[in-house]
Amino acid sequence: MIGLYQPGTSLLHRLSAGTKLLGLMITIIALLLFVRRPLDVGVAAVGVAALFAVARIRPKVVLAQLRPMVWMLAVIAIFQVILTSPSRAVVVCGSLLLSVALASVVTLTTRVTAMLDTTSRVLGPLRRFGVDPDRVGLLLALTIRCVPLLAGIVRDVSDARKARGLQWSLTALATPVIVRALRTADALGDSLLARGVDDD
Repeated sequence: MIGLYQPGTSLLHRLSAGTKLLGLMITIIALLLFVRRPLDVGVAAVGVAALFAVARIRPKVVLAQLRPMVWMLAVIAIFQVILTSPSRAVVVCGSLLLSVALASVVTLTTRVTAMLDTTSRVLGPLRRFGVDPDRVGLLLALTIRCVPLLAGIVRDVSDARKARGLQWSLTALATPVIVRALRTADALGDSLLARGVDDD
């Protein structure tokens, strides 16, 4: 869902990581506060599409970032239609989708190391209160890496089921995804321990 860095020379690529992260937070807050109608979602979507165009990110890459959200948004939309209204479902799901798209713009145009350096620098003054900026940066890096990794696991399991001609089933899909995710987490934990990263 949130992709890894795509090299480029666009204006967004040249902006500092801090500027982009701050802009991301402000924009997502603005979406939550000011997007109230389906028309607002459409206007915001045009703006997000313009950012992808400025960053020169191919449509294929954009779709790859958003595709894993389809099932989650479908479930949310159903509940919103039942509990509120179709227009509210469009606003809620549209805002979520645009928020993920904005996060994708940032991660696709910003090196992970730059984001980690920014995080460590911003949180540096909190060392006196027991906060370890390096560990927070590591957590950020793992989150950025694990989100697309988990999306890839879901995609692989889904493709394997389709290849076998099996019908869609949430339980049958979730079980192998959870198993593979836990195995990946174990391997990641072993790798971190081997590099001297522990709970101390």
